Amino acid sequence: MRPPGTDDLSLPKATVQKIITEILQPSQSVTFARDARDLLIDCCVEFITLISSEANEIAEKEAKKTIGTEHIDKALRELGFPEYVQEVLASAGEHKEALKTREKKTNKLDQCGLSEAELLSQQEELFKSANEKYNQGH
Repeated sequence: MRPPGTDDLSLPKATVQKIITEILQPSQSVTFARDARDLLIDCCVEFITLISSEANEIAEKEAKKTIGTEHIDKALRELGFPEYVQEVLASAGEHKEALKTREKKTNKLDQCGLSEAELLSQQEELFKSANEKYNQGH
């Protein structure tokens, strides 16, 4: 049972539907009813809540302020889901590698191709122009 005040927790329906569609083989012409999808979402949220709560308790017992993969590993084992551990840890490793190799997002300042001095000059001109327009109106 989820803690009070968590009724609004859910997973994106489109994402869950995409996962379901990828799993179902098109040749089988099997469909997944909406109410079944919604039930699956509720089950997933419940599972995530269960694992998270257990991992939190484990982290607290170890006086840790951050829940790590080792806490998820231990939570899965203690709750009777040891068969998930290997795949979860592999997925966590893949995610960590993806974070290392993904391109850093460039910000607008980097993309504009102007130096900081040129940008400052432009800004001053814009302020001057705006001030002149304001003073003409009053």
